[in-house]
Amino acid sequence: MTEKISNVHCPVAATLHLIGGKYKALLLWHLSGRVLRFNELRRLVPEATAKMLTQQLRELEQDGLLIRKVYAVVPPKVEYSLTEKGNSLFPILQAMYNWGSTQLQEQGIVPECSMTAACTSCCGEKDK
Repeated sequence: MTEKISNVHCPVAATLHLIGGKYKALLLWHLSGRVLRFNELRRLVPEATAKMLTQQLRELEQDGLLIRKVYAVVPPKVEYSLTEKGNSLFPILQAMYNWGSTQLQEQGIVPECSMTAACTSCCGEKDK
């Protein structure tokens, strides 16, 4: 008789739950080490609608990965930054970027996305 194995407490599933949203990894990447406002994030992830971007940011905040700071000014000013927990994901994102770059290059494709330009400063080189 074979026992059924549950993935309820699987570390990989737990990580994917936090960063697996459509734009979450990109948002985490761009917020690493800096503070950005909503429209700055929209420019960095233009394919995300305002509604989707708002939803992804709220989920990241609920999961304790980012801080949403609201200033009581007119017009409204909201800044986003990563928590310590959010910043701890950067090595994972960097590994995903490097692995994905290798896969694309093996297919003769030059990596080109909003993460590529930012990778110059974080990875030491634009494309490995």
